[in-house]
Amino acid sequence: VQLQASGGGLVQAGGSLRLSCGASGRTLNPYTMGWFRQAPGKEQEFVAAISWSGGSTYYADSVKGRFTISRDKAKNTVFLQMNSLKPEDTAVYYCAAAPILWVTSTPRQYVDWGQGTQVTVSS
Repeated sequence: VQLQASGGGLVQAGGSLRLSCGASGRTLNPYTMGWFRQAPGKEQEFVAAISWSGGSTYYADSVKGRFTISRDKAKNTVFLQMNSLKPEDTAVYYCAAAPILWVTSTPRQYVDWGQGTQVTVSS
């Protein structure tokens, strides 16, 4: 499946952004979908994941309570609503698809990756 992430941009601290991840080539069902990010000079970091049904979600502690992952099966799209953004959230955000039914933060379980969208949070 080909993934396309969008919605990144420049926002002030405390602001919000909504990332979208659209898929083409095949349906995202029954894939688990995840968001990861990578800041300059840092390792890739798990952000959030949602199961194929949407019934299970999993968040990194650093974003819990501020970010919400959701999916629209009919539109074959996954979203990441990011609120109360902090400068440390600045990174390139990637969406990814894993052919499993449970949520996971393990990158190697994700087989398809989008190209990334830049999120920059100014202080």
